[in-house]
Amino acid sequence: MAEACGENKTSFNKYALLCAVIASIISIIFGYDTGVMSGAMIFIKEDLKISDVQVEVLAGILNICALVGSLAAGRTSDHIGRRYTIVLASVIFLIGGVLMGYAPNYAILMTGRCIAGVGVGFALMIAPVYSAEISSPSNRGFLTSLPELCISFGTLLGYTSNYFFGKLALRLGWRLMLGVAAIPSVVLAFGILKMPESPRWLVLEGRLKEAREILSLISNSEEEAKSRFHDIKVAAGIDPHCTLEVVKPTNNTHHGQGVLKELIISPTPTVRRILIAAIGIHFFEHATGIEAVVLYSPRIFKKAGVVTKSKLLLATVGVGITKTAFILIATFFLDRFGRRRLLLTSTGGLVVSLTGLGFALTMVEVKPDEKLIWALCLSIVFTYTYVAFFSIGLGPITWVYSSEIFPLRLRAQGASIGVAVNRLMNAVVSMSFISIYKAITIGGAFFMFAGVALVAWWFFFFLLPETKGKTLEEIETLFSNNTTKHDYQGLEIQTTSNVCA
Repeated sequence: MAEACGENKTSFNKYALLCAVIASIISIIFGYDTGVMSGAMIFIKEDLKISDVQVEVLAGILNICALVGSLAAGRTSDHIGRRYTIVLASVIFLIGGVLMGYAPNYAILMTGRCIAGVGVGFALMIAPVYSAEISSPSNRGFLTSLPELCISFGTLLGYTSNYFFGKLALRLGWRLMLGVAAIPSVVLAFGILKMPESPRWLVLEGRLKEAREILSLISNSEEEAKSRFHDIKVAAGIDPHCTLEVVKPTNNTHHGQGVLKELIISPTPTVRRILIAAIGIHFFEHATGIEAVVLYSPRIFKKAGVVTKSKLLLATVGVGITKTAFILIATFFLDRFGRRRLLLTSTGGLVVSLTGLGFALTMVEVKPDEKLIWALCLSIVFTYTYVAFFSIGLGPITWVYSSEIFPLRLRAQGASIGVAVNRLMNAVVSMSFISIYKAITIGGAFFMFAGVALVAWWFFFFLLPETKGKTLEEIETLFSNNTTKHDYQGLEIQTTSNVCA
């Protein structure tokens, strides 16, 4: 299909890449906030004299607020567009970062964390959706995985910030750690001026001339731009032969009206399977324990026998380096090997590494009076192995897959539901991990995550088809019983209206 419509698979549109990179800056802020909090909590607890429960709430409240933000982001992006939703997210982050950097007490710190959480919800929904909608099929995996790569890069910056700012005075160090998160928001405010709007959103709004011009900029050839424009118009219910510059949007496509009803209340079988796939992959991304490893890695290493703060933070930086390196590798493999192969390999590796980590930490706890060097080394190796397997598959593919499988009209709000589930699971794990490992031991907690990863592997194997190389307008047919290549009877390809008449 891609080759037939004139797409050159050997080329790579630099303008589309630039747009995706700028949109992904918003993800750096979220990654930084996650990574920096893992080390900042050590200093915040000491400075503000807060309890373990308050630490758990501080860690998890960001994701509760992100859940609210993600649900609001879908409808917001349908109203004001993808580009200005990114601007709104950056402004929210800026306010949250300033408050956290100022925070004279726990209440102000929590307020800033909550505001930043709303920004997280917006960012996690809009960045991959925008990247998916401007990408060609041949490199959509690469461009759509950039937000996850930027999250990982931000996490690494957060760990590095912990290490260097941790050397400052107690009251100043952690505030600088949190406050500098406001800087990327300013960068994004300038970068957004160079970004075009999503052509798919413009078509839904009836702004055909603008959409056609943008497609010419982000496509690899003029033939590809024409083919994509044709498919998008058909998907939006517009006569594909329409030559008007502006048309009146149909009532059932304008500003996402009625979308939640078609997603949740009365979905078609195809849409129901898509929604289950999106919710499932977001659920398992965090149910397999990544938040426990990233956010609480200093505690894991401390349990394993690393005791000094500087060594704890340095070991944590290694987690960030591993995560970033393997996500970078994944971005180049997604369009070559496909989503399914990487996802199943990744999840299988999680089962093995989580089992190994659980065993090593159990041995450390069974013999607390002995310093088991082999168990310490094994714990660190399996922690890094776990992060590597997660980052080469489940981490980036969750965002790539969930942003590309929904039909055009349902994409923004469908993706927002997936992000809401993602943030809910993130909050559950981050707010309960300390309590869980105190109840069943830290080794037992990772054995539990290994069991969940095994269930995830079976879910992915049976319910997630391959989407590599398919246009966004073709993907819906993969989830229908009739997988004929040109079956346009679902919601993605709506009945063509007479808007040009």
